[in-house]
Amino acid sequence: MRNKSLSLFSTGILTLLLVNFSFAQKNSNDIKEPSLRTTPKLVVGIVVDQMRYDYITRFWNHYGDDGFKRLVNEGFNCKNNHFNYAPTSTGPGHTSVYTGTTPATHGIIGNDWYDKDSGQSVYCTSDDTYSSVGTASDAGKMSPHRMNVTTITDQLRLHTQMRGKTIAVALKDRGAVLPGGHTANAAYWFHGEDEGKWITSSYYMTQLPKWVQDFNSSNKIEQYKKPWTTLKDINTYLESGLDNNTYEGLFTGETMPTFPHDLPKLWEANGKYDLLKATPYGNSLTTDFALAALDGENLGSDMTTDFLAISFSSTDYVGHKYGVNAKEVQDVYLRLDEDLARLFKALDKKVGDDEYTVFLTADHAAINVPAYLSDQKIPAGYFEAEDMNTKFTEFLNYRFGTTDIVKNNSNYQLFLDHKIIQNLDMEVADVQEILAKELLTYEHIDRVYTAYQMWQNEYTEGIPYILQNGYNQKRSGDILLVLQPGFITYPKTGSTHGSPQIYDTHAPLLFYGKGIKKGSTVERTEIPDIAPTISSLLGIAFPNGTTGKPIAKVLE
Repeated sequence: MRNKSLSLFSTGILTLLLVNFSFAQKNSNDIKEPSLRTTPKLVVGIVVDQMRYDYITRFWNHYGDDGFKRLVNEGFNCKNNHFNYAPTSTGPGHTSVYTGTTPATHGIIGNDWYDKDSGQSVYCTSDDTYSSVGTASDAGKMSPHRMNVTTITDQLRLHTQMRGKTIAVALKDRGAVLPGGHTANAAYWFHGEDEGKWITSSYYMTQLPKWVQDFNSSNKIEQYKKPWTTLKDINTYLESGLDNNTYEGLFTGETMPTFPHDLPKLWEANGKYDLLKATPYGNSLTTDFALAALDGENLGSDMTTDFLAISFSSTDYVGHKYGVNAKEVQDVYLRLDEDLARLFKALDKKVGDDEYTVFLTADHAAINVPAYLSDQKIPAGYFEAEDMNTKFTEFLNYRFGTTDIVKNNSNYQLFLDHKIIQNLDMEVADVQEILAKELLTYEHIDRVYTAYQMWQNEYTEGIPYILQNGYNQKRSGDILLVLQPGFITYPKTGSTHGSPQIYDTHAPLLFYGKGIKKGSTVERTEIPDIAPTISSLLGIAFPNGTTGKPIAKVLE
């Protein structure tokens, strides 16, 4: 009887254990593993050169459903996105997007800058240690060697043991070289003049791949040698100023800045193939080449994430020539909208809908033409640098007995000769302050900061914060000038950029595709936030100089 009771007890315990094990196993199966990363087959980074945020809203009713509207309606729109440094120009812009930091860290402090070691001006990507590939000219002697840190494209390559490809494409060399990073499989840019070819540097390869050679020998480039007419009826371009006005520049050979622009007639006098850059056809040509790269490199064809970096440069050339209020600017964006739609449809077909991730931003924005603003009774105008130099030279001779104390004046920075200052038995910080106080008295100079201030303080907001993020201790100057809002050093026609003012810093930031939420925010985001956001999405290491933060709202 006792054995029977033990047997029943044992059976009960065993049954209870089996039930508990089954229940635990069921619960274990129901628990999903945490999502550590998103695995798009392809990331597409798009930088639109000189794009202001309000180009999205201003031209909205003219856009189709498959370009900008697709990104906004089906993706995430950061409406209050800004550059948090100056100068706001192309080289620093592309670098900051892809490194997740600012010139203070990555070292690209301008398109060109005065090199304190050599005493010469240097270009952000020039490198005579490499040779051109695809042309006999020097246009291919480029590399990213002046960029001090890694990019998001570098980190993806490292994470995938170099199996993931990075291809970078732009009309401008700096628009391809800097986003491609140090480890890109290739960066290609357009060499115009009398050649009209896509080229590269021996930094990447010794000869162009067959698909690039085939593209260069095709008639795709020749098809854009045609008049530039408006995409839509020009009378519907009510979001822009008059077609014929005094605020716009002219191509050589034109007498009025009006449509149509007869490119075949203007060809010889305007740089031949370089003429295409200052028309929407340059963006279309960039799209053509990016699609050729998509096929030629088999991007997004397997589960190892690839990266395609595209910069649309023609928007910058057109903005500089005509100004942000021109019908030419409106037309270039309407045509870019069609090129984006063409790109996304190709990605849907080649890579697969919801199998790729896109971000779109700019490298800087732009000011409205000051002459136009002034005519609208808005404070704006032009800073006469020659007048300042004459007055400043007189001051230097009077105060120090020499003008040699200033070695260079560029990018709104003054570089001083520290040896001469020492020979005068003066402290550099004292001389910086003396000169800053003098310059602050000049008309249309709004603020002046010294390198000593940049070293001694940590600014967290406003203009000094923006300047400090752009100040590199090894490369930047001794005195930093800020012009009065609305004032520029530039010809009386066309728009420019470069300042720490909000019209140069407010740029679009759109995310779309795999791993991206639908929505928008008006909370402030900053350009260095892009790289860590994409890094977080991919589950890879941040670029090694990152100072930005992931935008949590963007990610699923």
